Amino acid sequence: MSAVTVTPIEGWNPDQYERFHAERRQPFDDLVALCIPVPGGRIVDLGCGTGNLTVELHDRMKAAETVGVDSSQAMLDRAKASHGDVSGLSFVAGSIETWLGQGLDLVFANASLQWADDHLNLLARMRTALAEGGQLAFQVPSNFRHPSHLLALQVANESPFIDALEDDPPVDRGRYVLTPEIYADLLYELGAEKQVVRMQVYGHELDSTADVVEWVMGTLLTPYRTRLSPELFTAFVDRYRERLLEELGDREPYFYGFRRILCWAQFS
Repeated sequence: MSAVTVTPIEGWNPDQYERFHAERRQPFDDLVALCIPVPGGRIVDLGCGTGNLTVELHDRMKAAETVGVDSSQAMLDRAKASHGDVSGLSFVAGSIETWLGQGLDLVFANASLQWADDHLNLLARMRTALAEGGQLAFQVPSNFRHPSHLLALQVANESPFIDALEDDPPVDRGRYVLTPEIYADLLYELGAEKQVVRMQVYGHELDSTADVVEWVMGTLLTPYRTRLSPELFTAFVDRYRERLLEELGDREPYFYGFRRILCWAQFS
């Protein structure tokens, strides 16, 4: 079967992403709590999304200048519309994998670095962007072996989805997320004088198992929305939901345990 050419569409949906705003902010709060305020300092938030948490980061760190960087125009449009008038806060388009900076007091990345491939070189670039005494803080999901993630790739390999994807389904991002001890080693080798690295499980009580589908629609499934036609993406989600309920059971409520790695370091 020949593949159908699909015009790329915006994969990120701000409304879908913000549906679980309260749950997604828990690790953000924990990460910010590790950071030392930088009164009058300069900050970058890599993968700022809708900017709702970027503005809080800006305020809580008492920064003079905070720049939110994101590759999604839909997310940036929402961020600018909601927070574009905040003094010292701005939003720009950019890719984490090519981003460069200098003289920053804090490089911050909340649940975004998993979309980049080479974390060794990525952390080195983030380190070189820091001023003396600068901080690096990031949080990445580590839930890639949960059925919610594994089943997406399994469904992608079924027909007709694998045909539309030209036998090249979206990459399992879990292969690029490192272990806590490796992140700790890397931060040490980069010259961190202080660091905190920990794995944490965030427990989310969702209304039902089916809500897991709504959760991953805001993140994990975005590459599928981009590459499949709207009709085929709907069919993909329906099949994914079917497989997920078979695997996890149709439970109300459903406890969704989500593993994340939090890292903070300060450099001389």
